[in-house]
Amino acid sequence: MIHFQWPWLLLLLPVPLLLRRLMPPASSTRDAALRVPFIEDFSSTVSAHAGLITRKVTLWLALLAWILLIIAVARPQWLGDPVELPVSGRDLMLAVDLSGSMEVEDFDLNGNTVNRLQATQYVAGAFIDRRVGDRLGLILFGRQAYLQTPLTFDRKTVKTLLSEAVIGLAGKETAIGDAIGLAVKRLRDKSQNSRVLILLTDGANTAGEVDPVRAADLAAEEGLKIYTIGIGADEMMVRSFFGTRKVNPSVDLDEKTLKAIAEKTGGRYFRARDTDELEKIYQLLDELEPVEQEKHVFRPASALYYWPLGTAMVIAALLLLGRQLGWSGG
Repeated sequence: MIHFQWPWLLLLLPVPLLLRRLMPPASSTRDAALRVPFIEDFSSTVSAHAGLITRKVTLWLALLAWILLIIAVARPQWLGDPVELPVSGRDLMLAVDLSGSMEVEDFDLNGNTVNRLQATQYVAGAFIDRRVGDRLGLILFGRQAYLQTPLTFDRKTVKTLLSEAVIGLAGKETAIGDAIGLAVKRLRDKSQNSRVLILLTDGANTAGEVDPVRAADLAAEEGLKIYTIGIGADEMMVRSFFGTRKVNPSVDLDEKTLKAIAEKTGGRYFRARDTDELEKIYQLLDELEPVEQEKHVFRPASALYYWPLGTAMVIAALLLLGRQLGWSGG
Protein backbone atom coordinates (compact mmCIF):
# COMPACT_ATOMS: atom_id res chain seq x y z
CA MET A 1 0.00 0.00 0.00
CA ILE A 2 1.03 3.62 -0.52
CA HIS A 3 1.71 5.68 2.59
CA PHE A 4 2.65 9.35 2.99
CA GLN A 5 5.30 10.06 5.60
CA TRP A 6 4.21 13.70 5.96
CA PRO A 7 0.55 13.71 4.83
CA TRP A 8 -0.19 17.11 6.41
CA LEU A 9 1.81 18.76 3.59
CA LEU A 10 -0.99 17.79 1.19
CA LEU A 11 -2.89 20.74 2.70
CA LEU A 12 -0.71 22.96 0.49
CA LEU A 13 -2.41 21.69 -2.69
CA PRO A 14 -5.06 24.50 -2.93
CA VAL A 15 -2.53 27.32 -2.32
CA PRO A 16 -2.42 28.44 -6.01
CA LEU A 17 -6.24 28.70 -6.13
CA LEU A 18 -6.29 30.71 -2.92
CA LEU A 19 -3.65 33.08 -4.24
CA ARG A 20 -5.60 33.51 -7.48
CA ARG A 21 -8.70 34.49 -5.52
CA LEU A 22 -7.08 36.67 -2.90
CA MET A 23 -4.48 38.57 -4.95
CA PRO A 24 -5.60 41.38 -7.33
CA PRO A 25 -5.31 40.65 -11.06
CA ALA A 26 -2.36 42.06 -12.93
CA SER A 27 -3.18 45.30 -14.84
CA SER A 28 -2.69 45.46 -18.60
CA THR A 29 -1.63 48.66 -20.33
CA ARG A 30 -0.97 47.24 -23.72
CA ASP A 31 -4.40 48.01 -25.14
CA ALA A 32 -5.59 51.57 -25.81
CA ALA A 33 -8.91 52.81 -24.47
CA LEU A 34 -10.33 53.10 -28.00
CA ARG A 35 -9.45 50.97 -30.96
CA VAL A 36 -10.69 51.13 -34.54
CA PRO A 37 -11.26 47.71 -36.04
CA PHE A 38 -9.55 47.03 -39.32
CA ILE A 39 -9.75 44.05 -41.57
CA GLU A 40 -6.47 42.62 -40.23
CA ASP A 41 -8.01 42.35 -36.74
CA PHE A 42 -10.47 39.79 -38.11
CA SER A 43 -7.67 37.84 -39.69
CA SER A 44 -6.00 37.44 -36.29
CA THR A 45 -9.05 35.89 -34.60
CA VAL A 46 -7.87 32.33 -35.24
CA SER A 47 -4.45 33.15 -33.86
CA ALA A 48 -5.99 34.64 -30.70
CA HIS A 49 -8.14 31.57 -30.19
CA ALA A 50 -5.09 29.31 -30.49
CA GLY A 51 -3.26 31.50 -27.99
CA LEU A 52 -6.14 31.10 -25.51
CA ILE A 53 -5.97 27.33 -25.80
CA THR A 54 -2.21 27.42 -25.30
CA ARG A 55 -2.61 29.51 -22.14
CA LYS A 56 -5.13 27.03 -20.74
CA VAL A 57 -2.85 24.11 -21.48
CA THR A 58 0.04 25.96 -19.83
CA LEU A 59 -2.11 26.68 -16.80
CA TRP A 60 -3.16 23.06 -16.39
CA LEU A 61 0.42 21.83 -16.82
CA ALA A 62 1.62 24.29 -14.20
CA LEU A 63 -1.14 23.11 -11.86
CA LEU A 64 -0.18 19.47 -12.50
CA ALA A 65 3.46 20.25 -11.75
CA TRP A 66 2.45 21.89 -8.47
CA ILE A 67 0.34 18.87 -7.45
CA LEU A 68 3.18 16.49 -8.25
CA LEU A 69 5.65 18.66 -6.35
CA ILE A 70 3.47 18.67 -3.21
CA ILE A 71 2.98 14.89 -3.46
CA ALA A 72 6.76 14.46 -3.67
CA VAL A 73 7.30 16.72 -0.63
CA ALA A 74 4.78 14.61 1.35
CA ARG A 75 7.20 11.66 0.88
CA PRO A 76 5.09 8.86 -0.62
CA GLN A 77 6.27 5.35 0.28
CA TRP A 78 5.32 1.84 -0.73
CA LEU A 79 4.85 -0.32 2.38
CA GLY A 80 5.57 -4.03 2.02
CA ASP A 81 4.04 -6.91 3.95
CA PRO A 82 4.55 -6.82 7.76
CA VAL A 83 7.63 -8.73 8.99
CA GLU A 84 7.67 -9.92 12.60
CA LEU A 85 10.95 -9.16 14.34
CA PRO A 86 12.47 -11.19 17.18
CA VAL A 87 11.61 -9.76 20.58
CA SER A 88 14.40 -9.26 23.04
CA GLY A 89 13.18 -11.17 26.10
CA ARG A 90 15.39 -13.02 28.58
CA ASP A 91 18.99 -14.09 28.36
CA LEU A 92 18.51 -17.74 29.30
CA MET A 93 21.40 -20.17 29.65
CA LEU A 94 20.98 -23.94 29.87
CA ALA A 95 23.68 -25.94 31.67
CA VAL A 96 23.42 -29.71 31.08
CA ASP A 97 25.39 -32.40 32.86
CA LEU A 98 27.23 -34.85 30.57
CA SER A 99 28.97 -36.84 33.29
CA GLY A 100 29.11 -40.64 33.17
CA SER A 101 26.10 -41.13 35.46
CA MET A 102 23.81 -39.51 32.88
CA GLU A 103 23.92 -42.78 30.90
CA VAL A 104 21.84 -44.58 33.55
CA GLU A 105 18.66 -45.80 31.86
CA ASP A 106 15.98 -45.02 34.44
CA PHE A 107 13.58 -42.93 32.31
CA ASP A 108 10.68 -43.97 30.10
CA LEU A 109 10.03 -42.06 26.89
CA ASN A 110 7.06 -43.01 24.71
CA GLY A 111 7.17 -46.58 26.00
CA ASN A 112 10.94 -46.96 25.58
CA THR A 113 13.58 -47.00 28.29
CA VAL A 114 16.11 -44.20 27.75
CA ASN A 115 19.00 -42.73 29.66
CA ARG A 116 18.88 -39.44 31.53
CA LEU A 117 20.53 -37.42 28.81
CA GLN A 118 18.11 -38.64 26.14
CA ALA A 119 15.15 -37.69 28.33
CA THR A 120 16.71 -34.28 28.95
CA GLN A 121 17.33 -33.71 25.25
CA TYR A 122 13.72 -34.55 24.42
CA VAL A 123 12.06 -32.42 27.11
CA ALA A 124 14.51 -29.51 27.02
CA GLY A 125 14.25 -29.46 23.22
CA ALA A 126 10.52 -28.77 23.47
CA PHE A 127 11.25 -26.10 26.08
CA ILE A 128 13.69 -24.41 23.68
CA ASP A 129 11.07 -24.37 20.92
CA ARG A 130 8.69 -22.45 23.18
CA ARG A 131 11.15 -19.71 24.16
CA VAL A 132 10.31 -17.36 21.30
CA GLY A 133 11.94 -13.97 21.83
CA ASP A 134 14.56 -15.18 24.34
CA ARG A 135 18.25 -15.37 23.65
CA LEU A 136 19.36 -18.89 24.54
CA GLY A 137 22.79 -20.30 25.28
CA LEU A 138 24.04 -23.81 26.06
CA ILE A 139 26.72 -24.93 28.52
CA LEU A 140 27.79 -28.58 28.64
CA PHE A 141 29.74 -29.75 31.66
CA GLY A 142 31.39 -32.84 33.03
CA ARG A 143 34.88 -32.68 34.47
CA GLN A 144 35.08 -29.28 32.81
CA ALA A 145 32.47 -26.76 31.61
CA TYR A 146 32.27 -25.69 27.97
CA LEU A 147 30.25 -23.01 26.23
CA GLN A 148 28.63 -25.00 23.43
CA THR A 149 26.41 -22.17 22.16
CA PRO A 150 26.71 -18.45 22.98
CA LEU A 151 23.53 -16.46 23.51
CA THR A 152 21.50 -16.38 20.31
CA PHE A 153 17.95 -16.01 18.99
CA ASP A 154 18.57 -19.09 16.83
CA ARG A 155 16.63 -21.65 18.86
CA LYS A 156 17.02 -24.29 16.15
CA THR A 157 20.81 -24.27 16.46
CA VAL A 158 20.69 -24.49 20.26
CA LYS A 159 18.29 -27.44 20.07
CA THR A 160 20.42 -29.18 17.44
CA LEU A 161 23.64 -28.85 19.45
CA LEU A 162 21.88 -30.11 22.58
CA SER A 163 20.59 -33.16 20.68
CA GLU A 164 24.13 -33.86 19.42
CA ALA A 165 25.65 -33.82 22.92
CA VAL A 166 27.30 -37.08 23.97
CA ILE A 167 27.84 -38.44 27.47
CA GLY A 168 31.46 -38.11 28.52
CA LEU A 169 32.17 -35.39 25.97
CA ALA A 170 33.29 -33.06 28.78
CA GLY A 171 34.63 -35.79 31.05
CA LYS A 172 33.09 -38.38 33.35
CA GLU A 173 33.04 -36.26 36.53
CA THR A 174 30.81 -33.30 37.49
CA ALA A 175 31.98 -29.68 37.77
CA ILE A 176 28.82 -27.86 38.87
CA GLY A 177 30.70 -24.86 40.25
CA ASP A 178 32.61 -24.32 37.02
CA ALA A 179 29.37 -24.45 35.00
CA ILE A 180 27.83 -21.73 37.20
CA GLY A 181 31.01 -19.66 37.01
CA LEU A 182 31.01 -19.88 33.21
CA ALA A 183 27.36 -18.80 33.07
CA VAL A 184 28.09 -15.81 35.31
CA LYS A 185 30.94 -14.80 33.03
CA ARG A 186 28.84 -15.06 29.86
CA LEU A 187 25.81 -13.23 31.34
CA ARG A 188 27.63 -10.55 33.32
CA ASP A 189 27.17 -7.78 30.76
CA LYS A 190 23.51 -8.54 30.05
CA SER A 191 20.38 -6.90 31.47
CA GLN A 192 20.21 -7.67 35.19
CA ASN A 193 16.44 -8.23 35.24
CA SER A 194 16.46 -10.93 32.54
CA ARG A 195 19.39 -13.25 33.30
CA VAL A 196 18.44 -16.85 34.03
CA LEU A 197 20.41 -20.09 34.33
CA ILE A 198 18.74 -23.51 34.30
CA LEU A 199 21.19 -26.12 35.59
CA LEU A 200 20.42 -29.82 35.26
CA THR A 201 22.51 -32.51 36.92
CA ASP A 202 22.17 -35.99 38.41
CA GLY A 203 25.06 -35.96 40.82
CA ALA A 204 27.31 -33.96 43.14
CA ASN A 205 30.21 -31.64 42.48
CA THR A 206 33.24 -33.93 42.06
CA ALA A 207 35.53 -31.81 39.89
CA GLY A 208 36.35 -28.28 38.89
CA GLU A 209 38.10 -25.34 40.49
CA VAL A 210 35.08 -23.44 41.83
CA ASP A 211 32.95 -24.51 44.79
CA PRO A 212 29.25 -24.58 43.75
CA VAL A 213 28.03 -22.59 46.77
CA ARG A 214 30.73 -19.96 46.28
CA ALA A 215 29.78 -19.77 42.61
CA ALA A 216 26.15 -19.27 43.66
CA ASP A 217 27.20 -16.37 45.91
CA LEU A 218 28.95 -14.79 42.94
CA ALA A 219 25.88 -15.36 40.76
CA ALA A 220 23.67 -13.70 43.39
CA GLU A 221 25.97 -10.67 43.46
CA GLU A 222 25.67 -10.39 39.68
CA GLY A 223 21.87 -10.72 39.76
CA LEU A 224 21.79 -14.11 38.01
CA LYS A 225 18.80 -16.27 38.95
CA ILE A 226 19.49 -20.02 38.95
CA TYR A 227 16.92 -22.81 38.70
CA THR A 228 18.40 -26.21 39.54
CA ILE A 229 17.00 -29.57 38.47
CA GLY A 230 18.03 -32.84 40.10
CA ILE A 231 17.38 -35.66 37.63
CA GLY A 232 17.20 -39.40 38.25
CA ALA A 233 14.77 -42.04 39.58
CA ASP A 234 14.59 -42.90 43.28
CA GLU A 235 14.40 -46.61 42.67
CA MET A 236 15.29 -49.00 39.89
CA MET A 237 15.18 -52.76 39.45
CA VAL A 238 18.60 -54.20 38.57
CA ARG A 239 19.30 -57.76 37.47
CA SER A 240 22.41 -59.50 38.76
CA PHE A 241 23.84 -63.01 39.22
CA PHE A 242 21.86 -63.30 42.47
CA GLY A 243 18.55 -62.19 40.91
CA THR A 244 16.69 -58.90 40.68
CA ARG A 245 17.12 -56.28 43.35
CA LYS A 246 15.92 -52.73 43.95
CA VAL A 247 18.51 -49.93 44.01
CA ASN A 248 18.51 -46.14 44.26
CA PRO A 249 20.26 -44.83 41.11
CA SER A 250 20.22 -41.27 42.48
CA VAL A 251 22.12 -41.97 45.68
CA ASP A 252 24.88 -39.56 44.62
CA LEU A 253 22.53 -36.65 43.89
CA ASP A 254 23.49 -33.71 46.12
CA GLU A 255 20.08 -32.13 46.64
CA LYS A 256 21.28 -30.04 49.58
CA THR A 257 23.78 -28.15 47.44
CA LEU A 258 21.33 -27.75 44.55
CA LYS A 259 18.73 -26.30 46.91
CA ALA A 260 21.29 -23.90 48.38
CA ILE A 261 22.31 -22.71 44.91
CA ALA A 262 18.70 -21.96 43.99
CA GLU A 263 17.87 -20.24 47.27
CA LYS A 264 20.92 -17.97 47.18
CA THR A 265 20.06 -16.68 43.71
CA GLY A 266 16.29 -16.34 44.07
CA GLY A 267 15.52 -19.40 41.97
CA ARG A 268 14.00 -22.79 42.82
CA TYR A 269 15.06 -26.40 43.04
CA PHE A 270 13.13 -29.12 41.22
CA ARG A 271 13.30 -32.90 41.40
CA ALA A 272 12.72 -34.91 38.21
CA ARG A 273 12.31 -38.64 38.89
CA ASP A 274 10.73 -39.46 35.53
CA THR A 275 9.92 -37.92 32.15
CA ASP A 276 6.51 -36.62 33.26
CA GLU A 277 8.03 -34.76 36.19
CA LEU A 278 10.74 -33.34 33.96
CA GLU A 279 8.14 -32.07 31.46
CA LYS A 280 6.10 -30.48 34.27
CA ILE A 281 9.23 -28.74 35.57
CA TYR A 282 9.93 -27.12 32.20
CA GLN A 283 6.28 -26.13 31.88
CA LEU A 284 6.48 -24.54 35.32
CA LEU A 285 9.63 -22.71 34.25
CA ASP A 286 7.60 -21.26 31.38
CA GLU A 287 5.22 -19.84 34.00
CA LEU A 288 7.94 -18.58 36.35
CA GLU A 289 9.88 -16.98 33.49
CA PRO A 290 7.14 -16.22 30.94
CA VAL A 291 7.97 -15.56 27.32
CA GLU A 292 7.65 -11.94 26.20
CA GLN A 293 4.24 -11.61 24.53
CA GLU A 294 4.65 -8.21 22.83
CA LYS A 295 5.51 -8.51 19.17
CA HIS A 296 7.46 -6.02 17.11
CA VAL A 297 6.43 -5.74 13.47
CA PHE A 298 8.47 -4.09 10.74
CA ARG A 299 7.08 -3.07 7.36
CA PRO A 300 9.75 -2.49 4.70
CA ALA A 301 9.24 0.88 2.98
CA SER A 302 10.40 1.90 -0.50
CA ALA A 303 10.60 5.62 -1.31
CA LEU A 304 8.45 6.80 -4.25
CA TYR A 305 8.96 10.57 -4.05
CA TYR A 306 11.40 10.70 -6.96
CA TRP A 307 8.67 9.70 -9.44
CA PRO A 308 6.36 12.72 -8.88
CA LEU A 309 9.37 14.99 -8.30
CA GLY A 310 10.99 13.93 -11.57
CA THR A 311 7.73 14.36 -13.49
CA ALA A 312 7.19 17.83 -11.98
CA MET A 313 10.71 18.87 -12.99
CA VAL A 314 10.13 17.67 -16.57
CA ILE A 315 6.88 19.64 -16.81
CA ALA A 316 8.57 22.74 -15.36
CA ALA A 317 11.38 22.42 -17.90
CA LEU A 318 8.85 22.17 -20.75
CA LEU A 319 6.98 25.25 -19.52
CA LEU A 320 10.21 27.21 -19.25
CA LEU A 321 11.24 26.14 -22.74
CA GLY A 322 7.82 27.07 -24.12
CA ARG A 323 8.04 30.50 -22.54
CA GLN A 324 11.43 31.05 -24.17
CA LEU A 325 10.06 29.97 -27.56
CA GLY A 326 6.87 32.02 -27.26
CA TRP A 327 4.46 29.06 -26.77
CA SER A 328 2.58 30.76 -23.95
CA GLY A 329 0.19 32.34 -26.35
CA GLY A 330 0.81 35.80 -24.95
